[in-house]
Amino acid sequence: MRRNIGSGAAPVLLMAVSGIVVAADWPQWRGPERDGVSRETDLLKSWPQGGPPVLWSVRGCGNGFSTVAVVGGSIFGTGSLQGRNHLWKRREANGELIWSIPFSEHRGEPNSTPVVHQGKVYALTRDGDLACIAADNGRVLWRKNYGKDFGGRMMSGWGYSESPLIDGEKLICTPGADEAAMVALNKDTGEVIWKCAVPRCGGAGYASPIKVTVDGVSMYVTHLGPTGGVVGVEANSGKLLWQYTRVSNGTANIPTVVARDRLLFCSTGYDSGAALLRLQVDEHKQVRVEEVKRHRGRDLQNHHGGMVLVGNYLYLGHGHNNGLPACVDFQTGEILWKESRNPAGGGGSAAVVAADGMLYFRYQNGVVVLLHATPDGLQLAGSFQETARSGRECWAHPVIANQRLYLRDQDKLVCYDLRPKK
Repeated sequence: MRRNIGSGAAPVLLMAVSGIVVAADWPQWRGPERDGVSRETDLLKSWPQGGPPVLWSVRGCGNGFSTVAVVGGSIFGTGSLQGRNHLWKRREANGELIWSIPFSEHRGEPNSTPVVHQGKVYALTRDGDLACIAADNGRVLWRKNYGKDFGGRMMSGWGYSESPLIDGEKLICTPGADEAAMVALNKDTGEVIWKCAVPRCGGAGYASPIKVTVDGVSMYVTHLGPTGGVVGVEANSGKLLWQYTRVSNGTANIPTVVARDRLLFCSTGYDSGAALLRLQVDEHKQVRVEEVKRHRGRDLQNHHGGMVLVGNYLYLGHGHNNGLPACVDFQTGEILWKESRNPAGGGGSAAVVAADGMLYFRYQNGVVVLLHATPDGLQLAGSFQETARSGRECWAHPVIANQRLYLRDQDKLVCYDLRPKK
C-alpha cells in the first residue's frame, strides 16, 4: 500500500542549496506548494506512442517507495542500500551520483520524501529516524527518533511515511504519541518548540501535515490514527483546535488533506469515504469544523495516491486499491464525474499530480496516463507502460520539475522530457 501522501501550503520561493528555488523546482513532497500541482507551463499536452522522450535512466537509488526532491540542479532521494537507509544526491542534468550517505542503521525501506530547505535536507525512515543533513556534502547535522524521543507510534505496521513540513523556523512532524501527536522542532537544531497532545490519537497516520490559515488563525492539519482523525493544531502554541473522525479507519489513513481558504477535503480507503469540511472561526478565535458533504466509501474514497485541486475542481483516483479517475466540485463536494474503469490498462491505485491543465495518473501496474483536467468528463491525452520494471508496485508519486517528469521504481529513476517540440 502507498504510505506517503501529503499536500499543503508552503512558499513558492524557497531558499535552496545555492540561491533561490524557482517555482519549477520540486523541493519537497508534492511540490513547491505541497499540493501536488506544478505551476509550470509550456508542457506537452499530448504524448506520442510510448510516452514522452526519455532523457536518462539510472539505477542505484535503493529500494523504497519515497519520491524525489529536485532543487537547484540536484535531485535528492532516499533508499535502502546495503541494508541501511541512505540519502543520495544526483545531478539533475544526467542523474549522475554526487554522493550517497547512510543516515540511519535501520534496515526498513523508506517511504518518506526528503525536504530540501536553505542548504539542508530533512529525511525520515519508516522506523522514525529523522535526520537533518547538509545538502552540499551529506554531513548529518542532528538527529531525532520519533519513538525514543517522543514515545511515538504508527497506527499500523507499514512504518512512518510522512514528509515533515517546514514553516519559518519550525519543522513540523507527527510522531503519533498521545502527548506528542504532533511536534514542532527548530529546523536548525532539532530542539523542541512545542508538543501537541491528542488523547487517544491512535498513532500517526500516513499523511503529511499542511498549513492552513483561516481568519487570522494559522494551523497545521493532518490525518492521524482512527481515534485522532483529521486534526487542526494551532501553529504558534501547538494547541489542539479541532478534530474530525468520520472519515478515518483503523488500518491506514493515507491521503493528506487538500485545502483552500476555509474549505478542506479529506478521504481515505477501507470504505471510510470522503468529506468536504468548512472551518468557522468565531470572535474568540475558536475554530469549529462543519461537514459540508460526506460520501460513503462505495461512492468515493481515495485509498492512496492523493488528490489535486485544479481551479475549483478536485481530481483523484477513486476506489479501495484502485485509481478510477473522478472529479469533485470543491465548493459543494458533489461528484461531477467518476469512471467505472481505469483508462489505458491502468491497474491498482493511481498516484496523481497536475501541471499546465493536465493530470498525470501513475498506476500501480506501471501504466502512466495523461488526462485533461476538466469537469466535463474523462479526456485522455496519452499513455504509456513503464518498461524494465522492478516487479513491485509503482507507488512513488510522479515529480514534475523544470519541464521534466521523474518516475521512481525502487532502485531505478527515469527522467522524461515534457518540453513540446518547437
